[in-house]
Amino acid sequence: MSLLFIEWNADPTIITLLGFPIRWYGLCFAFAFLAGFQVVSYLFKKEGRPVEQADQLLLYTMVGTVAGARMGHYFFYEFPLLFADPVRFFIQMITPPFSGLASHGAAIGLFVAYYLYTKKHKDQSYLYVTDRMVIAAALAGFFIRFGNLMNSEIIGKPTDLPWGFKFLRDYEFNPSGLAAFVVPRHPSQLYEALSCLLLFFILLYLWNLKKEKTPAGLLTGIFMIFVFTLRFFYEFLKENQSSFENSLTLNMGQILSIPAVLFGIGVLLYAKRRA
Repeated sequence: MSLLFIEWNADPTIITLLGFPIRWYGLCFAFAFLAGFQVVSYLFKKEGRPVEQADQLLLYTMVGTVAGARMGHYFFYEFPLLFADPVRFFIQMITPPFSGLASHGAAIGLFVAYYLYTKKHKDQSYLYVTDRMVIAAALAGFFIRFGNLMNSEIIGKPTDLPWGFKFLRDYEFNPSGLAAFVVPRHPSQLYEALSCLLLFFILLYLWNLKKEKTPAGLLTGIFMIFVFTLRFFYEFLKENQSSFENSLTLNMGQILSIPAVLFGIGVLLYAKRRA
């Protein structure tokens, strides 16, 4: 093992006010929505569209994200428990603190939410909306994965690379909590966070070239291919999130990423044909 590593001992709780902990993950989650709202407001303003519509999209986004991510977590990662006691897990699904969020479920929830939004706003096509929202989603992904880093969760496999992180507050793979037994691991949350930030600037640049004349579906297709292709390969560096995945050739994140990439390719081909 390399003698070079980064000790990561971030406290998930920023401060406790009146007995309630303010956590980094919750703050990052809020920043994700706030930053996304600012991005969409900027895009609509530049295209001469009423900024009030960004307010409505924010509501659809919040509901679609939380509902989709929560349902995705239970359907994809805890389905046996959900099947055994659906009432209890349904209650857990809709009540805070919302522990357990699946990004693939969030993606499905958002696509459904935006479909419902366009049914009420006939002046905007479905792909027009998703093309703008994926720009915001890329930036939001940066904040979410940074929140995972602050929580010392979704950690990577052991590595001897010099940028390996020793997650001192990881009690899943080091239940003793003793620093001496902590091994350097891939900071997989940081990999995904930086990838999302890069994608945000790429999508923003592509949108800025033609703005409202951007071929419908172009940005959506690029987003889906970029995010879930990288997700597929990043999973090789990450520890499985559920024990049942240990017996699978590909884990659940990889299995779910394949149709997402194929969907992105289909949308991108549609955009090119329409263009």
